[in-house]
Amino acid sequence: MQKQLIIFTRYPEAGKAKTRLIPALGEVGAAELHRRLAESTIAESRELQNVSLCVYFAGGSLQQMQDWLGHDLEYQPQHSGDLGDRLTHAFQTAFDSGAKSAIAIGTDCPDLTSEVLTFAFSKLENHRLSIGAATDGGYYLIGLSEFIPSVFQNIAWSTDVVFQQTLEIAKQLNLSIAFLPTLSDIDRPEDLRLLP
Repeated sequence: MQKQLIIFTRYPEAGKAKTRLIPALGEVGAAELHRRLAESTIAESRELQNVSLCVYFAGGSLQQMQDWLGHDLEYQPQHSGDLGDRLTHAFQTAFDSGAKSAIAIGTDCPDLTSEVLTFAFSKLENHRLSIGAATDGGYYLIGLSEFIPSVFQNIAWSTDVVFQQTLEIAKQLNLSIAFLPTLSDIDRPEDLRLLP
């Protein structure tokens, strides 16, 4: 396994998926939107050549995830802790398994295409970090050419400074950084206008 794509998502259960969108869409509507976004992300990910896909999931069971997204993917339950802990664990697992590069994404960025993912992996051939800023101040993609846990530590997750704090750490570590196009996540009611 040379390259691994780590996909963070959750089972689309009403009331537990996309909770920040429930005021606008209702519990069922928010879960349905999450289901559509996740299926689109998985479809784009399947277009990649010579990349293993590993879905890190929350909610639902392994059987439910396989019935939903297919039996041909690798699945792992998400690690406990905050997003930094979960990312650290997923990247460590990927590199311990022999990956030469790994990228982590979520499933709430409708404009994330297989072309962007391919570009991100290509940049890791001569950069240690690839990153795609989200318009809300976070990032929709982070990739590493080696295990560097520091980039996930001391970050104020779910705030508008996640991208900036990550960059500051990367610069302190003197990492070569490849920047991807800025895209939008669908997290809050005001983001719904960005849907295709």
